[in-house]
Amino acid sequence: MKHRFHVPDVLKSGTTIALDAEERHHARVLRVREGEEVEVFDALGKNYLARFESAESIAILRETENREPRTENHLAISIIQPEKFEFVLQKGTELGVRSFIPLITDRIEVRIERLRGKEERWKKIVLEAVKQSGRSQIPSIEPAMKFDDAIAREGTKIVFDADVQTGHRPPATETTLFIGPEGGFSERELQLARESGASFERLGPRRLRAETAAIVALAIVAARSGDI
Repeated sequence: MKHRFHVPDVLKSGTTIALDAEERHHARVLRVREGEEVEVFDALGKNYLARFESAESIAILRETENREPRTENHLAISIIQPEKFEFVLQKGTELGVRSFIPLITDRIEVRIERLRGKEERWKKIVLEAVKQSGRSQIPSIEPAMKFDDAIAREGTKIVFDADVQTGHRPPATETTLFIGPEGGFSERELQLARESGASFERLGPRRLRAETAAIVALAIVAARSGDI
């Protein structure tokens, strides 16, 4: 795959652009050569083939294929240890997640204060994963939300839990996947999920760590829609 750069503007074929300071540094680290073909993705999530003439002069040649998933999957995951949450951000982005929703659950593993001030670091992790994976849309990271509020949202919802009975799974083009802490969702939360119309699934006979469960669930849902 060609070296990839993000431009927070709307691009058009046949134009010339300059990279911002961070992307110029990225180009230096990669040692991109003059005349080399690169990819550029823009604020609309469009992907372009371009020619690198210098950091201040990149010629946009033509729009290229979009590698985004056919379905929109949102990941609502209980707040876990920061390093594990960052792992989920990276791998979830690679698997096509459209947005991440940190959940405040009954059995939350860490204090929410440990996540404060990390937003810029998270955005950088997600952006780097978008570049690496060939995506052209940058997933959003929503503010931390109580499980009660997240499960009350409209739309198709799948709750993954080791102790639930698997139920009917309706087909959908947009789905929110719910992953609890390692201790699982509480019975109160599961009852709220039932009342909200969510469907339930297990990820096999063994109890997985939260970060493992998130990746497995995303991979399964992506495979069902033909995105893996």
